[in-house]
Amino acid sequence: MGYSQPTTARPNPVKHSPLWRPYTQMLGAAPPLKAARTHSCTITLEDGRTLIDGIASWWTACHGYNHPHIRRAVSAQLETLPHIMFGGLTHEPAEHLARRLASLLPGDLNHVFFADSGSVAVEVAMKMAAQYWLNQGVRTRTRFLAFSGGYHGDTFGTMAVCDPEEGMHSLYRGLLANHAILDLPRDEASTQALTVFLEANAHSLAGILVEPLVQGAGGMIFHPPATLQTLRRLANTYGLPLIFDEIFTGFGRTGTMFACEAAGVVPDIITLSKALTGGTMALSAAIARTHIFEAFLSENPSHALMHGPTYMANPLACAAANASLDLFDSEPRIAQIARICGVLQHNLAPCRNLPNVRDVRVLGAIGVIELARINDLPVLKARLIAEGVWVRPFRNIIYLTPAFVASDEELSRLTVAITKVLKNQNA
Repeated sequence: MGYSQPTTARPNPVKHSPLWRPYTQMLGAAPPLKAARTHSCTITLEDGRTLIDGIASWWTACHGYNHPHIRRAVSAQLETLPHIMFGGLTHEPAEHLARRLASLLPGDLNHVFFADSGSVAVEVAMKMAAQYWLNQGVRTRTRFLAFSGGYHGDTFGTMAVCDPEEGMHSLYRGLLANHAILDLPRDEASTQALTVFLEANAHSLAGILVEPLVQGAGGMIFHPPATLQTLRRLANTYGLPLIFDEIFTGFGRTGTMFACEAAGVVPDIITLSKALTGGTMALSAAIARTHIFEAFLSENPSHALMHGPTYMANPLACAAANASLDLFDSEPRIAQIARICGVLQHNLAPCRNLPNVRDVRVLGAIGVIELARINDLPVLKARLIAEGVWVRPFRNIIYLTPAFVASDEELSRLTVAITKVLKNQNA
């Protein structure tokens, strides 16, 4: 029997908001805070309260909110070319941005495909790797190797390469493609296990996918540059495209412009988003090395990369991204990140001695407090807001990813608030 909509209304129907919010059980959910305006590192609410933003709107607003240089660039672009389709047409903001990204990235990561979200950029990167083989007549490489603790997005393709146990997507397990999820090669035993797996299964793999240095939404899990060097060596040995998902880590977050630089490793494909436009517009990119790109060059039309988001290379977003790159050129962002790193290391160190704290770790402009447990996440969030800070713990993690322009005073207010809340409650 097919599905049919109920014909009788429920008695006393509940009136719901027309907005369906992310990662939120809408039945009985507390109303969200209503933002009125933003400036630099602060969010002002409609009720007049001001919060210091400790997470830069999911790590995007790296220059702080409403930076005048980005605002002017977007306003000027709005006057001439807000949007135009990218199929059969091009425009200077996209061409200029592609040239700049290629010049910033290491090696021959020179071929830029624009999309409009991080998840889609990862999907495009996976498609590039899979079609790299298809265009060579190889149709048996249908799986990817990804890693425990990883998170790559919420679309069906990216959910399938997230950690199946620790992530938020176990509900969909039966609907997802079956990829290989192994432990990262952090030591001799895990490196040997990965090598054994590749020896037996590399022939079925289209590529390897990893978040370099920091696995973000999977738990803010750090790994050393040597792990990436091991993956590069194994990818070379078994002839596999290596994809670095730098949606989180790209544009200075870990202390270098791109996380891959810390390891001296060039991936075959890299994905970027989040801070690409300084938190102003939606934009992402999947950027490939020349040997990947050349596998798509053919007189056969079916060898083209068959993907094209409607808002691909949106001129407003490209203008924002170009302005954001201007700020990395003209303002001391990498030095500011080093300063933030030192402040977070100093200010968060006392938390190591608090009950329920399992670990404190800092890398670049990322500070993490890992707890043994969080008993009541909504209460913890509410207490942080009451202290005047916007920090969004998840699972058993409290983290800070502030804007790079955050002052020492703002950083202190963030860390003092977290320390006070942890001291005054059984988290």
